[in-house]
Amino acid sequence: MQTGDADDRWTLRAADRALLGNKTGATRLGFAVLLKLFQAEGRFPRRAEDVPAAAVEAIAGQVGVAAATWQGYEWRGRTVEYHRAQVRAVLGFREATLDDAEALGRWLDGRVLALERRPDRLLAAARERCRSHNLEPPSPERLERLVRSVLHRHEDTFCAALLAHLPAETVASLDALLRPPVSDENAGEVRPSSLLALRNGTGQASLQSVGEEAAKLACIRAVSLPAGLFDGVPSRVLLAYRRRVGAEELHELRRHPDPIRLTLLAAFCHVRGREIADALTELLITTVHRIGAKAEKRVEGELITDLKRVAGKPALLFKLAAASLAKPDGAVRDVVFPAVDEQTLRDLVAEGENTGPAYRRHLQTVIHNSYRSHYRRMLPLVLDALSFQSGNQAHRPVLDALGVIARHAARKMRCYPASEAVPLDGVVPTAWRNAVLEQDAQGRIRVNRVAYEICALQALREQLRCKEVWVEGADRYRDPDQDLPADFDARRAEHYATLKLPLDAQDFIGRLRAEMADALTFLDGGLPANRYVRILKRGGGRIAVSPLERQPEPGG
Repeated sequence: MQTGDADDRWTLRAADRALLGNKTGATRLGFAVLLKLFQAEGRFPRRAEDVPAAAVEAIAGQVGVAAATWQGYEWRGRTVEYHRAQVRAVLGFREATLDDAEALGRWLDGRVLALERRPDRLLAAARERCRSHNLEPPSPERLERLVRSVLHRHEDTFCAALLAHLPAETVASLDALLRPPVSDENAGEVRPSSLLALRNGTGQASLQSVGEEAAKLACIRAVSLPAGLFDGVPSRVLLAYRRRVGAEELHELRRHPDPIRLTLLAAFCHVRGREIADALTELLITTVHRIGAKAEKRVEGELITDLKRVAGKPALLFKLAAASLAKPDGAVRDVVFPAVDEQTLRDLVAEGENTGPAYRRHLQTVIHNSYRSHYRRMLPLVLDALSFQSGNQAHRPVLDALGVIARHAARKMRCYPASEAVPLDGVVPTAWRNAVLEQDAQGRIRVNRVAYEICALQALREQLRCKEVWVEGADRYRDPDQDLPADFDARRAEHYATLKLPLDAQDFIGRLRAEMADALTFLDGGLPANRYVRILKRGGGRIAVSPLERQPEPGG
C-alpha cells in the first residue's frame, strides 16, 4: 500500500467531513479511514494492519480523534457493515456479485499472456477493472482464488492448443528426450538421457566445449519444432516452463498429462536452443581471442628471455653521430666501436628486430601454427551449427568470407582456387596481407586458406561483439532489430519522446558534445581547488588521487 503521497490522499474534503455526522471516537476515525482508503484504492481494508500508520495519524488529526483509538474500531458487526454500505452509496459503488466475478474471470482470460501469467499483475489488473466499473472487488482470498483459477484454465487451454499444432514426429522426438539413461556395458559407464545432457551447463572455452554445445544444438533442432510455434508468447512465460523442466526429475515429467508434458518440453527446447546458440557464439568469441592472446604471451615470453633492452638510446645516437662526423673516412671498427662498444650495437639491432616487423611475423606464425594444429577443427562445427546474418551491407564481406570457407571446408588444399572470388577488404587487416597472400609457381597471387580463416574468425568476433553480425536462433546475439518494440517504426516519435531523445542524429550528437564539454569544464575548474587530486608531470601528465580518510565503522 502506497504512502508516498499520503498528505494528499488522506486529506478530508468538505463533502467528506459532512459524512462524518455525529460519529465520535473510534467510530468516527474508523469511518473516515474506510472512506479515504476506498477513495484512494477502490477497496476496503479487512483489518487494522492493512492501513499504514501514517495514514491513520493524518486522518486522526483532521477528525479530532486520537490515533490510538484506531485499535478500538470493531471490524465485525453491524457498524462496520453500515459504514461500508454508506461509503459505497456515496461513491456510487456496489458489491460484486457472482455474475460480476464470472465476467471478471472472462476478462482476465484475455490478459493472461499480456501480463506474463504473473499473479501479482493479474490481481492489480482485476482491482483496477473493478474500480473502473464501480465495483467493490471480492475479498482478497476470493480474488486470489479467481486469479489462480484463470491461470489454471488458461494453461490448460494453451497446452491443448499447442499440442494440436505439434506433428506426430515432433511429439515422438520430444518424448524420446525423457528416455531413461542408457548403460554402456563396453565403456562401463552410464550415458545420460538426451534431456539430462541438454540441461548440462557449458564448460570452459575449449575445442571440446564447442563440440559438446554443437551436439546439443543439433539434438534440439532434430526435434523439429514448427516455425512460429511460440509467436506472441512472452519470453517470461517460456522461461518459466524452461526452469520447470530444468528442476523436475525425469519421472515427474513423464507423469504429466500429454498437453502439459509436451508443452513443457517444447518450450524447454525452444528456450534452450537459443541459450545454446548464445553459448556456442560466446565460446567462439572467447576461443578466437584465446588463440591470439596465448600466442602473444608465448612470443613475448620467448623475446623477453632473449632481448636485452638498451637504455639511453638518444645519447648513444649522439655519440655515433659525433664519432662518424669527426672521422667520416675512417673504418667502423676504428671510429664507431670506440664510441659505442660492439655488444651494445648488437643489442640495439636485436631490440629493433624483435619489436618491429619481425615480431609481427613471428606472432602470426605462432597463431597460424596453433590454429592449424588444434583450433581449426572448431570451424566446421561452428559453421554447421550457427547461421550468421547481418542487415548492414558494409559488413557483408565477413559473411561472404564464411561462405567461401564453408564451400571448401571438406577439400584439402593450401590455397583457394584462383577462380574463387575471395573477399579481402573488411576481412583481412593490412598487417596480415603478407601472410594471407602468397605467390604460386606460376607467379599468380593466391589466398592462403589457414591464414584467411584466422582473419575471417577475428573479423567475425569483432562484429559479433557489436552485433553488426548476429546469429539466427540466438537470444543475446539475436537480430538487434528484435530488440525494438514491434510498433517502433509506426510510433518512432512517441518512443523517442519517452526516452527523452531527439529524432535528429546531429541534434543528439550536439547535446552529447555539450554535456561532455560541460563536464570537462567543471573538472578543469574544480581541480585547482581540490586538495585530494593532483596533476603529475611524469608520463605526460597523470592524475593522482589521494586516499580517502578512514570512515567510521557503521553502527550496530
